[in-house]
Amino acid sequence: MPNSPHQTSADLLVLHTLRCIGFAALERLAGTTGLPESEVESELIDLAIDGLVTRVPGEFGGWNVTDAGRAADTERVAAELDASGARAEVTKAFEDFMVLNPELLDLCTAWQMRSVDGVATMNDHADPAYDAKVLGLFTEFHQRADAVLTVLASAITRFERHRDRLAHALSCAQGGQVDYLTDRMDAYHTVWSHLHEDLLTTLGQDRYC
Repeated sequence: MPNSPHQTSADLLVLHTLRCIGFAALERLAGTTGLPESEVESELIDLAIDGLVTRVPGEFGGWNVTDAGRAADTERVAAELDASGARAEVTKAFEDFMVLNPELLDLCTAWQMRSVDGVATMNDHADPAYDAKVLGLFTEFHQRADAVLTVLASAITRFERHRDRLAHALSCAQGGQVDYLTDRMDAYHTVWSHLHEDLLTTLGQDRYC
């Protein structure tokens, strides 16, 4: 692996992030990329001129990737991976991610549902001991997940943003904002899903293969 991670360009970061998270308003896209809104908007305008993204106006409008944008993104992230010289490391990290993925899904289910008198019911978070136990499992899980993200971020810089967002979501949940685990657009589970899509796209794999 190279001594320093491959630096993702701002235009690719915006295009690829939009592809991974789907239709999004400017504010959400800026928050996901970590770039200032003004810079994201400038990149989106350039991408729109090239026919790679499109904007839906209105109160509930936002930006989306076009078919041409998806094709361009596929080509560019593949080229970026080759330029990083870290295909083997990213592939191994993806394999480690897939080992962790079922565990994360089980943890999310345990957070949202619990057994009461042998019957599965929605978790109303009225039992602090139960929530503390599940949150502790999330914390232990995150330590292993972060090890995978460390490898990815050392290969390509855009993976560092996933690492930061997962850490932020967990920190907020530990601080009492429990919706940061599964019930927000920037929840731990949501960010994990974005990471999954990012890895699949980077390696040219299908989610359902």
